[in-house]
Amino acid sequence: MNKNEHIRKFDKQAKKYEKMQKKDPLARFRRWIIPDAEGEVLEVAIGTGLNLPFYKNVTALTGIDFSSEMLEPASKVTASYSFPIELKQADVETVTFEENRFDTIVSSLSFCSYEKPVEVLNRFGKWCKPDGKILMLEHGKSTNGLLRGLQKGIDPLAYKMIGCHQDRDILGYVEASDQLEVVKVERAFAGFFYFIWARPRK
Repeated sequence: MNKNEHIRKFDKQAKKYEKMQKKDPLARFRRWIIPDAEGEVLEVAIGTGLNLPFYKNVTALTGIDFSSEMLEPASKVTASYSFPIELKQADVETVTFEENRFDTIVSSLSFCSYEKPVEVLNRFGKWCKPDGKILMLEHGKSTNGLLRGLQKGIDPLAYKMIGCHQDRDILGYVEASDQLEVVKVERAFAGFFYFIWARPRK
């Protein structure tokens, strides 16, 4: 799938995600990890801003997304937060930031769609300060064999329809990164959801 087609698939889903601003079924999972962000934060694939209510100790936030349709609803709510928020339409796989800039980098439910996920993680390691943190709330390959088989079966259709892989080994990507090291991992919902705390490799 080419990049423009991929972006269009997410553009079409923006209204659905905007409705989730009022009732987010994943709020309890976001609450599990997002409050650990602190300082100057980069949130990749920020979408319609569903993580914003869970930030507690943030001094400034830069949010990027390759979908302008996703960012438009996010732009409507940013003024209601006490910390400055800059939104930018950009693709995390090609955008550039200066090294060692951010105290925290946050990714939620985005690694299902990247063409080269390990390279994205290596970018995180460069953009994050040496004593900073990378927080990831992702979905991927389950620890349950039956669910894992179902994920594998529906993966081609899911990617074709919504641009989202269902059976990615998220923890494996982090462990394969030469820029990051894992601090803590937790799993939920038969291992389908990954909560990963990482940091730049020293």
